[in-house]
Amino acid sequence: MTSYHRRTTRRRWMDFDAFLLRLTIPVCSPINPTRRRSPPSPKKEQRNAMDGLGPNAANSCPVTPLDFLERTATVYGDCPSLVYNRTVFTWSQTLRRCLRLASALSSLGISPGDVVSVLAPNVPAMYEMHFGVPMSGAVLNTVNLRLDARTISILLRHSASKLVFVDVLSRPLLDDVLRLFPASAERPRVVTIEDPYEDAPPPQNSALTYEKLLETGDPEFRWVRPRSEWDPMVLNYTSGTTSAPKGVVHCHRGLFFITIDSLIDWSVPRRPTYLWTLPMFHANGWSYPWGIAAAGGVNVCLRRFDAAAIYAAIETHRVTHMCGAPVVLNMLANAPDSARRPLHGPVQVLTAGAPPPAAVLHRTEALGFAVSHGYGLTETAGLAVSCAWKGQWDRLPASERARLKARQGVRCLAMTAADVIDGDTGESVKRDGNAMGEIVLRGACVMLGYLKDPEATAKAVRADGWFYTGDVGVMHADGYIEIKDRSKDVIISGGENLSSVEVESILYGHPAVNEAAVVARPDEFWGETPCAFVSLKEQASAAPPTESEVIAWCRERMPRYMVPKTVVFRAELPKTSTGKIQKFVLREMAKKMGSAARPSRM
Repeated sequence: MTSYHRRTTRRRWMDFDAFLLRLTIPVCSPINPTRRRSPPSPKKEQRNAMDGLGPNAANSCPVTPLDFLERTATVYGDCPSLVYNRTVFTWSQTLRRCLRLASALSSLGISPGDVVSVLAPNVPAMYEMHFGVPMSGAVLNTVNLRLDARTISILLRHSASKLVFVDVLSRPLLDDVLRLFPASAERPRVVTIEDPYEDAPPPQNSALTYEKLLETGDPEFRWVRPRSEWDPMVLNYTSGTTSAPKGVVHCHRGLFFITIDSLIDWSVPRRPTYLWTLPMFHANGWSYPWGIAAAGGVNVCLRRFDAAAIYAAIETHRVTHMCGAPVVLNMLANAPDSARRPLHGPVQVLTAGAPPPAAVLHRTEALGFAVSHGYGLTETAGLAVSCAWKGQWDRLPASERARLKARQGVRCLAMTAADVIDGDTGESVKRDGNAMGEIVLRGACVMLGYLKDPEATAKAVRADGWFYTGDVGVMHADGYIEIKDRSKDVIISGGENLSSVEVESILYGHPAVNEAAVVARPDEFWGETPCAFVSLKEQASAAPPTESEVIAWCRERMPRYMVPKTVVFRAELPKTSTGKIQKFVLREMAKKMGSAARPSRM
């Protein structure tokens, strides 16, 4: 290394250390940079001797979760890595397939920093791309399968995607997407992912398919390591539950930390058997594609699933771990007897994505599932907060345990800080479980920013050192955070701020209610009133409750100002692909219902 490179390397690391200092020391730190120097210490000479120590060629290599795959292939090379129907790969095979993919992409002209998109469900190719695409130096962009053609077209153009891998069943959707590209716009190259277990028209002989592409790759390819751990690795678009999707960029460093953190926080052992009920296109499956590789586990892939498919997979593969939104818990808890199978032992379930109703948690755990609860966002690449369980809570009644577990919890180890702050004062709210404010986070897993949107980035990641989540919550006396609402979902009725989540949690306790979502409906007298959209359990269809009966049931269990004035029954509530109820759709429906003409007695 030349003296010039040594000087620039040293300067770069000094800048990096300064960045870390800004990242890890809270704004409210008592550290005063203008204080007077302390008297010379007897150990001054020893401290001066240490001043020359720091980053070097052996300890300053960029960290990345991609490194996990090579180690696991060495340790667990002959062990199963992926199971999909009758297809089984080992970890040594998975490593070679990922290297082939990286090599083939490089041969196609994909350069470091280029965006490669994938439109596919939880199939082996989707898992392999979480390693193979960034191993080529490209940025992986997993696209939500449930989006319409117009939205996907906008996202592909916004990301400037160079190549799109598309599942064979989604090829008609992608064809519609590409037809919406302007004539002057550059279209991405398309590679179809075959599936021998699906009855779909085969790709044309001249068309490039995923397996054909792998055949052209080198299984000994020397993959492209990141030049810096801050290099972008993935691009994920937010689910759009409250607004238009934004492109979230994460780097190798952040994904390394969130992956390690997710394994520690959930106490994942070696060689788990993990069932993919969480879409990998949702925040990269909360980092578990890399996490299960690190643990040398088995990935059981499901293209599609319902309660019967989940119970069958658990029994067949002796599943130990799975993730999913609360809608998955609801699916398991309300499954008909014909779909249920006895569990071989406790199955660990990690849920997040929306506040789980305590009633649903209680019913799920009664079946033998051990539920853990956390909180994260696309912008944190996985769970940033988890409801760390305390042993003394095991002695509480089941309903109280479920209530405590429904809280989001405390910061995970990879996060430096988490708080709830008052939007007007910028100060922490009282730790009383009542004072509401915005949840803010700080730590290694926070995104680099929003792609091509500096204004939105500056609004979310502010100069005070916090990432503002947009979620409204409270801080309990024991230091545990609980979400009360999205900032856009708080209902203001007669001057009172009420949490739609609280109303929903109570509604889930109704014996006939399967799903519930509460939004604001305009009211000429109160300003806004709660409007509940509910779907009913299958067994309640014979004698469904009426709107007045549900309202009367609510009056017995909640303050009168929180009682829904309107109850709308629907066969199913609109959801994102990850099971989050799309409240912005319901808000529009409630607005179109209009305002009550007369004052309401609440």
